[in-house]
Order: sequence, then structure tokens, then C-alpha cells
Amino acid sequence: MGPVLRRSALVLEVPEAEATVGRHRDVLDASARLGVPAHVTVLFPFVPPAQINPVIVAELQRILAGTAAFDYRLTRTAWFGDEVLWLAPEDPQPFRILTELVHTAFPAFPPYEGQFDDVVPHLTVADGCDLSDMQAAERALEQHLPLRGRARKVTLMVQTDDSGTWTRHTTFPLAEPGRS
Repeated sequence: MGPVLRRSALVLEVPEAEATVGRHRDVLDASARLGVPAHVTVLFPFVPPAQINPVIVAELQRILAGTAAFDYRLTRTAWFGDEVLWLAPEDPQPFRILTELVHTAFPAFPPYEGQFDDVVPHLTVADGCDLSDMQAAERALEQHLPLRGRARKVTLMVQTDDSGTWTRHTTFPLAEPGRS
């Protein structure tokens, strides 16, 4: 295996979904096997890991500490073509706001390198696997929806070696109204 492009990403972890989606992701989403938890992406790709420094971390801290935590519900399954099975939030707007805030502060890093006109907030369950396996996962998941959660923090994930494994670099709490 050749060298892996080392990348970083900002994600909103969805621990409330792990019990429901974890076993499907372990088999049907290669990123799960590389250490990426169930999540909704805030910004990918982000600053290359070797360039992440205290100034970048402080700016993320500033932006995200001023952003309110929010409740969400993942209410349905959806697809990108026949390639990607994902869970859709009932209200994608709070996720979009997080992406816009971070991208505005770091304009050199557009979401998904600018490949898509509309960035759709989602939790990937299966990516590029056998269609019948992904459809079976969809049927199993539909019985457990909606999934409820609270967005409390954004995690900076990084790849720092050629294995492609992702690790948590820093977590950034969102503001909890009424708490100081």
C-alpha cells in the first residue's frame, strides 16, 4: 500500500446513533474501519494535519464556542445514487450553519473541495458496497428511526500516518445556553 494523503476533517459526532448504525458502518463504510465515528461532516477536507497549529485551533475554538448546541432528529434514510446510504436530519439547517461558519473563517477549504453545489448534511451508513447489502441495512435501520441526539461538540479528526487511520485531534464544545 502506497502513501496515504493525510487529511483532516471537522465532524459532529453522533454517539446516539452508534448502537443503531455501528454494525452496519463497520461492514459497509470503510471510514468506520479507519476510526471515524458515526458523524455528520462539518467541513472536509480541512487544513492538512501538518499545518494545524495553535492559531487554527484557537480560531476554531472561538467560532464554535459562540455557536449554540442544538437538538436534532435523524428521521429517514436517503441515497446518493446507488452508492451511498445515509441518514437525513429532519432539519438540516443547524448543520449547514456550522459548515458555513467554519468555511467562512477558512475559505481556502470549501466543503468537499467544492465538488457539490449543495452540501447535504448526512450521516453515512454505507458507501460503495454491494447494493443488496446496503438495501438490507436500510430496511434494518428504518425500524429504529427517528434517532434523537444533541450536537454538543465538533471534533477535529486527523490522519497522521500512512495507515489512513483517523484519530481525534481536538474537540470543540458548542455553547450550551444557560450554562457558563
